[in-house]
Amino acid sequence: MVSIAMEITSLSQAMQLHAQIIKSPDPKNRTRNLTRVFTFAALSTAGDLTYAHLILNSLSTQNSYFHNTMIRAYSQRSDPTHAMYLFLSMLQQPTSTRPNRFTYPSILKSCAQLKQIRVGKQIHGLLYKSGLESDQYVMNGLIHMYSGCGESGLAYKMFGKMRERDVVSWTSMIDGFVDDDRTVDAIRLFEEMMEEGVEPNEATVVSVLRACADAGAIGVGRRVHGVVEERKIGSEANVRTALIDMYAKCGSISSAREVFDGITNKDVFAWTALISGLASHGLCKEAVTLFDQMEFYGLRPDERTMTAILSACRNAGWVSEGFAYFESMQAKYGVKPTIQHYGCIVDLLARAGHLDEAEEFIRKMLIEPDVVLWRTLIWACKVHGDIDRIDRLMKDLELLKMDSYDCGSYVLLGNVYASARKWHDKAKMRKLMNQKGLLKPPGCSRIEVDGIVHEFMAGDSGHIEAEKIYAKLDEVEERLKAEGYDPKLSEVLLEIDEQEKASQLRHHSEKLAVAFGLIKTSPGTDIRIVKNLRSCEDCHSVMKLISNIYQRDIIVRDRIRFHHFINGDCSCKDYW
Repeated sequence: MVSIAMEITSLSQAMQLHAQIIKSPDPKNRTRNLTRVFTFAALSTAGDLTYAHLILNSLSTQNSYFHNTMIRAYSQRSDPTHAMYLFLSMLQQPTSTRPNRFTYPSILKSCAQLKQIRVGKQIHGLLYKSGLESDQYVMNGLIHMYSGCGESGLAYKMFGKMRERDVVSWTSMIDGFVDDDRTVDAIRLFEEMMEEGVEPNEATVVSVLRACADAGAIGVGRRVHGVVEERKIGSEANVRTALIDMYAKCGSISSAREVFDGITNKDVFAWTALISGLASHGLCKEAVTLFDQMEFYGLRPDERTMTAILSACRNAGWVSEGFAYFESMQAKYGVKPTIQHYGCIVDLLARAGHLDEAEEFIRKMLIEPDVVLWRTLIWACKVHGDIDRIDRLMKDLELLKMDSYDCGSYVLLGNVYASARKWHDKAKMRKLMNQKGLLKPPGCSRIEVDGIVHEFMAGDSGHIEAEKIYAKLDEVEERLKAEGYDPKLSEVLLEIDEQEKASQLRHHSEKLAVAFGLIKTSPGTDIRIVKNLRSCEDCHSVMKLISNIYQRDIIVRDRIRFHHFINGDCSCKDYW
């Protein structure tokens, strides 16, 4: 028999106690102990939400605590739809069970998870009418909801209205900016937070390190690392893994390795972060060695680890090794292949020129291939000059019908038509994009100088030092020509004359960024650039020449991988 005073540790104990409560003659004790049983069933990892909901339904007198706890429990599920239904039922209840300041944060969290911005705005209206918009706890929930729904501008508006902000407010807003690809704003906000004397917590540090990783802001990342060490913030595993990821993505794989080596108890996430970093830097043998070491220490790879090791094989062009890892995933490691794993193999085969095998692999997949896989194959056909296969795939697959609002498909097909000088067909793609309101993402490059991230778009003239940058570009171009540089005009897929094509190439975003880096950094220092698109052949050739002419190590992270340009050579060995 379970004692009413004892702590509940299992569902069977909770059910025994529930039985005793039902028999109890004392209504006051009955209510108090039923609350204990209900809370355990709803919120404990050993509980049972269905059982908790049965208790809620059995109550003769409803109260807000039980409803709020159930909504909170449902909001922590991968699908919090039941939280929404329960919230709606609360609105129909008597005053004693109407939503209050403890209801709204959980239901707003559910809206964020379900991306229900319309419902979230309606709930915002309800809490405004309830006079709760000034409540810090509720406002934090609003920031999280708007951020989670991709509306960082509205989230920041809520943030600006707050009279008092705690670490949760700041962290939610920083996280929202990062998720909305506003990493420069996230870093700026973190610096404001530190200036105001708000103590960061583990979640803050992980969010701002993610911002540094995305922006390539290694200087800010090192400062955050210093804060972590000085104030002993967060669990070793979580923060250290974020540091490994930050250093790897900012181009300093040696610093990432140093952090990794300093971890006492390495979990699979730390191993995966470094394996992925090594793979992206083209250190593929080292990535495989580390994967083997992880196995030796008895850790089982997860989905992300397998993606990392397959990426290493892809970047190195190791077809047979990649297939061996892929085929052993489920049998050896118990990891069921996902679309990302299939994508790595398609990319591996396609880049290596095995176009027949890549197409056959896609057609025989056990899961439905997505539009990205077919795009990967068509892009490879373009690179390897297999125009007949492109025509057949485009006719057979009706690629655009697979995802009619996927901008990448239109851009790829437009580029294929342009390469074949089918300007009329390219114009049709552009017209379709305009009709659907789709915009091709512009080329964008970031470079950090003295702790400040500078962002350049292709053809950008809005930077405060634009005049100096373009003057530097003129100087660079003269020195390139002296070395025999000839612009790769075929990279410009527009129906314009050759002089205009050369001008287009000259103003690519990474060239503006490297010119700025040459101006603002000391001779002999590394220049680090992060860009959002795959490097074109012309920019790749230019970076190799600049690294030799100016004796600068240039580290560029494009959408695919890292390129380390040293003395006229690239670490990718022109395979990317």
